[in-house]
Amino acid sequence: MSESTRNAGDLMPIKKIIDVTEKVFLVTIALFTVGAMAQEVMLLIEQRSVALKDLLLMFIYAEVLGMLGAFYSSHRIPITIPLVIAMTALSRLIILQGKDGDPSILLYESGAILMIAIACWVISKIQDRD
Repeated sequence: MSESTRNAGDLMPIKKIIDVTEKVFLVTIALFTVGAMAQEVMLLIEQRSVALKDLLLMFIYAEVLGMLGAFYSSHRIPITIPLVIAMTALSRLIILQGKDGDPSILLYESGAILMIAIACWVISKIQDRD
């Protein structure tokens, strides 16, 4: 057996361990996301009130599950999904700050959302070309 064949064979168990570990962590993330969403729904039922910030949080949970689903179906995560999650999280942050916040922070956060949106647009144009 040649040296290169032996080394490739030695790496296979390591790759298998990494793949299994990745899948375990992704399942754990999915379970924790579903648990967090269930807690949020129970809290909303208890409070008998739903605000926009609550809906955005649930949308973030749904996008995380969608990202995990995309990974399991294609074995890759489309870069736009985490970017959409980031835009939603920034939007939620702006809503949570309310009217009493520093206006310059609002401009920075809005600018970040705009930059992420532009990045999504550029990525979609690049993917359309391919």
